[in-house]
Amino acid sequence: MEEKRKYINLDLKSYGMVAALILIFGLFYFLSNGANATPVNINNLIMQNGYIIILATGMLLCVLTGNIDLGVGSVVALCAASAGKLVMEQGWSVPMAWLIALIIGLIVGLFAGFFIAYLGIPPFVVTLATMLMGRGLTYTMLASQTVGPLPKNYTQIGAGFLPSFKVGGIDAVCIIVAVVATVLIILSELKTIRTNKKYGFANVYPWQIVIKNIVILAILWFFLISLGRNKGIPIQLVVAGVIVALYHFITSQTVAGRQIYALGGNAKAARLSGINTKKVFFWIYVNMGVLSAVAGIILSARQGAANPKMGDGVELDAIGACYIGGAAASGGVGTVMGAVIGALVMGVLNNGMSIIGLPTDFQKVVKGAVLLGAVTLDILSKKKKGA
Repeated sequence: MEEKRKYINLDLKSYGMVAALILIFGLFYFLSNGANATPVNINNLIMQNGYIIILATGMLLCVLTGNIDLGVGSVVALCAASAGKLVMEQGWSVPMAWLIALIIGLIVGLFAGFFIAYLGIPPFVVTLATMLMGRGLTYTMLASQTVGPLPKNYTQIGAGFLPSFKVGGIDAVCIIVAVVATVLIILSELKTIRTNKKYGFANVYPWQIVIKNIVILAILWFFLISLGRNKGIPIQLVVAGVIVALYHFITSQTVAGRQIYALGGNAKAARLSGINTKKVFFWIYVNMGVLSAVAGIILSARQGAANPKMGDGVELDAIGACYIGGAAASGGVGTVMGAVIGALVMGVLNNGMSIIGLPTDFQKVVKGAVLLGAVTLDILSKKKKGA
């Protein structure tokens, strides 16, 4: 007798933030009379949040261990200031200036990682120190002045676009990317279904799979067509996309990724199982320093200048993106894609509130409430499961 197929319902909690993103975007669409959905604004949304996505990707690794990095905003500013000074005042080539910025980010990461991993100093204390020292060094280096305007070959990475050609008023590259992404998503879904059948696992009901992918593909096509109606795909989006793809692979498909989750889930058990937890802590914070440098280069390139206040408060956006995207405050739970969705939620909130003219001070109240709500829901849901 043929074995009866088993089906399960889609885990709606995993896609809760996607629904929240759609609802928030829809709310601001109504409040702004559609101003937030114009191609120009969609482009601005991506350009304003590309570096936040990069920071959130690195921050997720810290959050998975049950910790955070408060110093990323200052490292962003320090690396941007260093690159800007070298190009504008010392006459260095842009690639060499970027290399020095990356090395500075690496050094900060090594510094933080050493104190956290090998001296056992709490990450909160160490990264608070790097936040203060990094900001102080930035003000000292720039003498509280702005360096700029930066040359075009510098700003391209933050404000430039891939070469494009229009077909019917839409960039053909955006259409090609949308088609390729659609095919990959469908193939990935089919592979998951086949794997589940092979090992006897239950699949999600087909109609739920169809609805889920229609929603995901609709969002994908909306963003890419909107970009195609403007200037095409921003270079910083490509950089962010490569980083997100790389870290999604690391966290989901490699031993290093499994070690991070194990450390966050139960550090003592991870040590007893043979995982070098000091080494894991060390490379996580080194990695955060390097990604902060990348974000600093992109942010200064987008703004066309480097100033002492650059990156002020972005650590909170990166941390908030992780928690809003489903990462657990206690560690051990969270995904790179969740952090990206969280960053987009924060970006849509910032963008929408600015469009409708909400005062800047009150915007912080809203963002704080959203962050508190996300973490509260996570904790309450865990208590409910444990009850």
